[in-house]
Amino acid sequence: MGTHGIGRISYTADPGKEAPVVVPVNFLVDGRSVVYRTDPAGVAGIRAGEPVAFEADHVDEQTGLGWSVLLAGTAEHPTEHESLEALARRRGAGPWAGGRRDLWVRVLPHQVSGRVIQSLRRA
Repeated sequence: MGTHGIGRISYTADPGKEAPVVVPVNFLVDGRSVVYRTDPAGVAGIRAGEPVAFEADHVDEQTGLGWSVLLAGTAEHPTEHESLEALARRRGAGPWAGGRRDLWVRVLPHQVSGRVIQSLRRA
């Protein structure tokens, strides 16, 4: 997944809904977790303790090669000031959507899966 990029966070907003909410976010890889920042009142402002899934992928359109990674886990809201300042200084940490994004959300993965995407093109 590299150190940063664009991925999708997914969660169930309300029990009984037919489909989960899926929102694009820019993210950072932080150790064995993924973090992103958002507006606490926004759609990606998931409550701490909620089950979530996070997916990122990349496909090279020229070669048809790529990868996909899926994390299933729990959301947490890190609050340690020095750690958050260090995250904010990293390349790719600026909010993709712009504006003020004060809530950091960490995806603590319980399961990680992925796959390599191989070209189906024939010579």
